[in-house]
Amino acid sequence: AGIASTDGNGIINHKDTGLVYRVFKRPDSLKKLKGKIAIGHVRYSTTGGSGIINAQPLTMRHSKGDLALVHNGNLVNTRQLKEMLECQGSIFQTLNDTEVILHLIARSFKGNIEDAIVEALAQVRGSYSVLFMTSKKLIAVRDPLGIRPLVLGEIEGEYCFASETPSLDLIGATYLREVEPGEMVVIDGN
Repeated sequence: AGIASTDGNGIINHKDTGLVYRVFKRPDSLKKLKGKIAIGHVRYSTTGGSGIINAQPLTMRHSKGDLALVHNGNLVNTRQLKEMLECQGSIFQTLNDTEVILHLIARSFKGNIEDAIVEALAQVRGSYSVLFMTSKKLIAVRDPLGIRPLVLGEIEGEYCFASETPSLDLIGATYLREVEPGEMVVIDGN
């Protein structure tokens, strides 16, 4: 389980293995997650192992700024992409398929993060719902076939995403709509 947040000046990430209440049991673990944007993830490992290194959110610093990512789904061409990226100099830190997306974004020459995400996801095959967080934006993308669910909600004038509508109910959010297959939704100051 993990949560990454941003106050606009960088990304703070807290993650660990185990049940959610144990990961966030210590009071300071949530207090340090300051900011107006956050993404979280709870998942057993379907690719790679269940060690802390594979827990999400994954984060990186690159030419377009800080980026955090959570991914629900399975990519089927990870091995081929990983081999290609390693031949081009990428060094992988995890065993999960999600990290491939980060490397593809980092290698993009596109001018903004949205275009780099589109370029990266055009290269992956499989099912996914992905949330990206920069210091100023929350970006949600659903796979072109809509295999993995992703919904948009609203709570107290703010937007949120979840993989299931019961998650919205738990936090008191109103369901607005599904993110359409292949759609990217960008939440920013506008």
